[in-house]
Amino acid sequence: MTPPDPASRPGRLGVGVVGSGRVGAVLGSALRGAGHPVVAVSAISEASRERAATLLPGVPVLDIPEVVRRSELVLLTVPDDALADLVRGLADVGAWQVGQIVVHTSGRFGVDVLAPARAAGVIPLALHPAMTFTGTSLDLARLVGCSFAVTAPSPVLPIGQALVVEIGGEPVVLAEEARGLYHAALAHGANHLVVLVAQAAQALAAAGVGDPGRMLGPLLEAALDGALRAEGTDGPGAINALTGPVRRGDAGTVREHGVALTTFAAATGAVDVVAGYRALARSATGRALAAGLISPAAAQELLDGINEDAGALHVEDGPDPQEDE
Repeated sequence: MTPPDPASRPGRLGVGVVGSGRVGAVLGSALRGAGHPVVAVSAISEASRERAATLLPGVPVLDIPEVVRRSELVLLTVPDDALADLVRGLADVGAWQVGQIVVHTSGRFGVDVLAPARAAGVIPLALHPAMTFTGTSLDLARLVGCSFAVTAPSPVLPIGQALVVEIGGEPVVLAEEARGLYHAALAHGANHLVVLVAQAAQALAAAGVGDPGRMLGPLLEAALDGALRAEGTDGPGAINALTGPVRRGDAGTVREHGVALTTFAAATGAVDVVAGYRALARSATGRALAAGLISPAAAQELLDGINEDAGALHVEDGPDPQEDE
């Protein structure tokens, strides 16, 4: 039996995508796959135009006011800092239409940023996917099961939840006032994980490891999996998956790490590795102590080792990271 065409489902909306970056083009394609026709897209850079042509073939590329004019659902996928001015500017030229659904994908904002559009009678939704995007068709499969933070006025909250479900995501209702903390938590986890991997890979390369990524991959995947599994239990959370010298209370090893990394930083200028290691080791010690994984005496000894000669190397001791620029 042939499955029904998604476009034949009731309640299909003409979608306009404002900003065909990595997120906009992928979400536009996902909505199209759910049967919502994409009627127009805005794209300024050559990369955005190529992305739109690949993921949204046949969709006309128009200026932003015309995209909004043609759309029943407007998807705003512009940078956070540009969102408020864009919404206000479109309100100033009378672009918003009564009953139009306006969705933005910023993690930082809820629906308050859409106030100028709400004054014109639109239905405001904030839908933020908790994942990183490559801007390719690979992202479409990754949307399945992806959590979306949904913020909206109570009467229209089901619309946002339904849109997320239609593209395979899992809606998580989030209060307006919680968006800042929510986004900071995601950025801290995902973005700083990338920094941590970059630091570890640089140190491994300096130690003579030819392929740091291949060495780190299994270790980090196991650590991440263990932490996420522990976070889902009734115990102390992700810290219960902690391994290594802090978990063992091995202050001598932690002290030697500091010496090795300080020597490495002096030779390469990568002083952020030392600072990062010490900050995270202190945090690991505090959380391990609070979770009952180590004793107060072991924690104090660890902290003494971490803080030893902590001020010996400063940023000015290494090359200026901006010097080449």
